Amino acid sequence: MIDRYTLPEMGRVWSEAHKYELWSRVETLVLEAHARAGTVPADCVEPVRQAPPPSPEAVAAAEAVTDHDVIAFLTAWADNTSPREAAAYVHFGMTSSDLLDTALAIQLTEATDLLVAKAGTLVAVLRDHALAHRGTLRVGRTHGIHAEPDVWGHRVADFAFAMARCRDRLLRAREAVAVGKLSGPVGTYSNIDPDIEAQVMTALRLRPACVASQVVLRDGISEWVSVLALTASVCEAVALEVRHGQRTELRELAEPFGKGQKGSSAMPHKKNPIRSERICGLARVVRAQITPVMEGIPLWHERDISHSSVERVALPDAAITTDYLLALTTGLMEGLTVDAARMRANLDATGGLIYTSAALLELVRAGLTREDAYSLVQEAAMDTWDTGTPFRATLRDRATARGHVLDEARLDDACRPERYVERLGGVFDRLRRLA
Repeated sequence: MIDRYTLPEMGRVWSEAHKYELWSRVETLVLEAHARAGTVPADCVEPVRQAPPPSPEAVAAAEAVTDHDVIAFLTAWADNTSPREAAAYVHFGMTSSDLLDTALAIQLTEATDLLVAKAGTLVAVLRDHALAHRGTLRVGRTHGIHAEPDVWGHRVADFAFAMARCRDRLLRAREAVAVGKLSGPVGTYSNIDPDIEAQVMTALRLRPACVASQVVLRDGISEWVSVLALTASVCEAVALEVRHGQRTELRELAEPFGKGQKGSSAMPHKKNPIRSERICGLARVVRAQITPVMEGIPLWHERDISHSSVERVALPDAAITTDYLLALTTGLMEGLTVDAARMRANLDATGGLIYTSAALLELVRAGLTREDAYSLVQEAAMDTWDTGTPFRATLRDRATARGHVLDEARLDDACRPERYVERLGGVFDRLRRLA
């Protein structure tokens, strides 16, 4: 992922330097376990332990010759070891994927910990915003058309619960990827004792794969990427709501617009929802990683490397982008302007058409069949659409023409917006308890 969208902590997790730190750590733990078992000389451990991880530049120089990243790493690291002969027992009994998959598991768990923390922060911001607007009336919309009265806090509560579910999915996905292996070329432990694997995985806070070929099967990593895509998509749902709310025709919401910020190079009046649009765009990048990563599950026999090149791009990009999206969405909600007066004006804009559902039920209670009541209310509603006459007036006229007398007191209650949200208390009670 480009630097523009890379936050420092997550960027470090996926940096080449950190990768080689992890590779050195894994190899050192394996060497120490071998020494304790007596399979390698004990005096080789300390020189290796003291050798600093090789620089990315040193590994790249070696790889230009070897065309093999792990051998290049081992060569460059051996160059840092004194005496160099001590490095002979590094990677003893291992295959490249023992190192790669185990170190990758650490990176995935480190990345997930950052994502869980940011998702938790966003949950709290969404929760508090929703509770603050539990009484802010607005019109609910379906298909982009005014439907019934609602409150803004109800809409945001939906996002808060969705992000909380994503946070919990991230925790489960962390378990799915916290798996390493040290079982050799085709996973048969031919040159390495399973006890070595058990010791090293315990030290790394991973668990050994129940079974592995040369690689750990990629179903767990595919689950992880899918959860990141879900998380990014919930961020997009929040951003899309803001984009719609900031349209000139609505003007109910506005994302932060800083001093000195410019909206358009040509039109000085513009205040564009650029943060929200960026969120919606980058969510596509995360979702796009699902298929290529999932296609790394079926490999030729015990292993090929068709998954490797994909994961070098897809996994860092998915993690870095999701990390950025969570931070950007949090900032969006923290600085969001909510125009309650404009929400109320929009609620009243259709002359009462948003009360047709309750009016229909009142006519049924008055003795009309549902079919007759629906026909009467729909005809009155179409009159209001066509003429702009308030719905109560067109309904009264249509009812009178059919010989029906309306109960005006009951219709008063049916056309009271607060009536539609009186039963949302339970939602906000659950939201208040959301952690």
